[in-house]
Amino acid sequence: MAKTHEYAACLTWNGNLGAGTSTYAGYGRDYTVVIEGKPELRGSADPMFRGSAELPNPEDLFITSLSACHMLTYLALCAKKGISVVSYKDDARGTLELTPDGGGKFIDVTLNPLVMITDGAKQAEAMALHEDAHRLCFIAASCSAPIRHNAVVKAAAGGEPQQ
Repeated sequence: MAKTHEYAACLTWNGNLGAGTSTYAGYGRDYTVVIEGKPELRGSADPMFRGSAELPNPEDLFITSLSACHMLTYLALCAKKGISVVSYKDDARGTLELTPDGGGKFIDVTLNPLVMITDGAKQAEAMALHEDAHRLCFIAASCSAPIRHNAVVKAAAGGEPQQ
């Protein structure tokens, strides 16, 4: 039998400006997420949907979740293989396609991890682990959008980057 893990979050809309959703322009898009035992998260819609530009939106959080899951899976795989990662940075990007009926979906997500390892002799192995991380990432496995990664692995003391 497969193991399961349950997750819970309480989302509260904070956007009633007095008249609820009586007009499209007349309500706020801000919300608060509470996850027991964790710091509160404030969010909003993307500014193109009348949200607050200074708050993360669901689209930001979607890309962030994919990036974080890939990173955490990758780091675990590296640790198990004896590859010491000393830095990791990902400039993740995603493309949302809107449809005329007001819907839409992500049609492409690209992760761009830049990884620094201590042992240059393990660059090729460290590079190959990105494929395993992608396959094992819980969030990526739950998505219909294609998720690509353009990883670069460098040795901390220099060496030729692997791509």
